[in-house]
Amino acid sequence: MGADGDRTGGVVGGCGDGYGGDEERVVRRDEAVRAAAERGLVGPGAPVAGLLDVMGIRESAAALRAAFDSVVAPGTPVLHAFAVKATPLVPVLRLLDAAGVGAEVASPGELALARAAGIPPSRTVLDSPAKTAAELREALALGIAVNADNPQELDRVDALVRSAPSRSPLGIRVNPQVGGGSIEATSTATPTSKFGVALRDEGAREWVVQAYADRPWLTRLHAHTGSQGIPLSLMAQGVAETYALAEEINARVGRRQIDTLDIGGGLPVNFTSDATAPTFAQYARLLGEVVPGLFDGRYGLVTEFGRSLLAEHGTVLARVEYAKSAGGRRIAVTHAGVQVATRTVYAPEAWPLRIAAYDAKGRPKSGPEVVQDVAGPACFSGDLLARAHAMPLLEAGDLAAALDTGAYYFAHHYAYNSLARPGIYGFAPDGSGGLAFATVREPQTLDEIVAESGGAHASALTALRASGSR
Repeated sequence: MGADGDRTGGVVGGCGDGYGGDEERVVRRDEAVRAAAERGLVGPGAPVAGLLDVMGIRESAAALRAAFDSVVAPGTPVLHAFAVKATPLVPVLRLLDAAGVGAEVASPGELALARAAGIPPSRTVLDSPAKTAAELREALALGIAVNADNPQELDRVDALVRSAPSRSPLGIRVNPQVGGGSIEATSTATPTSKFGVALRDEGAREWVVQAYADRPWLTRLHAHTGSQGIPLSLMAQGVAETYALAEEINARVGRRQIDTLDIGGGLPVNFTSDATAPTFAQYARLLGEVVPGLFDGRYGLVTEFGRSLLAEHGTVLARVEYAKSAGGRRIAVTHAGVQVATRTVYAPEAWPLRIAAYDAKGRPKSGPEVVQDVAGPACFSGDLLARAHAMPLLEAGDLAAALDTGAYYFAHHYAYNSLARPGIYGFAPDGSGGLAFATVREPQTLDEIVAESGGAHASALTALRASGSR
């Protein structure tokens, strides 16, 4: 990856080519933090920044592909589609596309990002519980795969298919209702989930079978059991239920109509250490044991992994502005809080983060561990990245690193207190023993904040009042 201007270009020593695995990822991260501090990507002039490990992302994509290649029958068509919601950044999507991973989109915005990244329609899947007629029309015109969420949506698809032929692979999303995991908000196969056709509801299974019998152009079946907090056994059970339904439908209609199963994503991430667990390979092997017919070549496959591809390869760096104490508790006041880690701040028990301590030059801090809070800049008391966290003492000017934040963190800005979106930078070995950086997203400027907050319409309400007064 080439350099990108004065702030992101050049070379730093200490990082060579050929890294792989969890320990090497940690080495790359430490080198990147030091380099980011040296370059001024984070520091007094840039108090918060996001870093993305390009080599790590490529390795995750390769691990995903290899995991399924090792279990599917030769020649089986397999599309791995990245869940764009996890990290909606155009350069990331293009990087994944180059690594053989397409896109799963769930809104017009996400589709626009995928198209901007150059991902072809044939490698794009549209899922959403609230697709408009316009969204469906666009997807079918482009030839993008669509999974209808409910009977009303299927009626819309019926009308569009009648009005204009489409190359789009089409299917129905079902909810196997196998239960939830430890995080309710990310469990999508509960009895009352808003997603898909609830298979165990009265008459629902028969409706699905008949829908396929009536529509020979329905050739896919989709289900997604959940995300973080879902055990592998429950994920595999959801896939097994979907496979059994596909077998039932094909037997009932008397032909191999369903030719592709979209098994969703949802592999959980280990946020407690640097170890990658579970792995894509472990999940693929478990599916082979629980649903042996899934990989015998009769069905093409689509996966929709998101967090598990990106989380471990992102780091939020925040400068410690002040170090203080209250009630005997040390508090490091940083520039990263609810605006970059919304889930962690509002639901810390479900979404805890590990924080690593670095000094102002980006070197890992050592010394005795001190129990301390790592606070953000927002004006409410709960804006904490970590509570009572034991780590080397953070002092003013140091850097607090929120680890495993490559998905659902710095790319999902929450504009509390009109805090600016941080800059995001990708890094990779430069081939000469150093690191190269590239800008993924520029830091947001104050002018941009004003513009997004109606700056061009500053007089709109006062003018309205004046025109309506007597």
